[in-house]
Amino acid sequence: MIEVGRKVWAIAEGYIPGQSVSQEHALVSHEAACMLNAGNEDAEVTITLFFTDRDPVGPYRVTVPARRTLHLRFNDLDDPAPVPRDTSYSAVIVSTVPIVVQHSRLDSRNPAISLLSTVAFPV
Repeated sequence: MIEVGRKVWAIAEGYIPGQSVSQEHALVSHEAACMLNAGNEDAEVTITLFFTDRDPVGPYRVTVPARRTLHLRFNDLDDPAPVPRDTSYSAVIVSTVPIVVQHSRLDSRNPAISLLSTVAFPV
């Protein structure tokens, strides 16, 4: 396989709504970093979160196996600390090998449910 992507990515607009129309996992408001590792080597990934009114939090650590994808919900991150709800943040994602990162948000505060998705900024 070929390596595609970059080693450093930024998501400038992060926000996890604190409310959801349901507690069913598929319908809980969330944000995700969808990471593609098309290469032949596992990607060791760190994520650092930045806030408007407090010090950064991180690194959060995950592995994206070679030739695989990982859809990581920010809601599921809890080490070194849970990602706060109803709080604006930004994220910097650093990988040991090139990956592609797409950012998505499911906002289910309203029954009409809104979905946002965009490719993160490659550095």
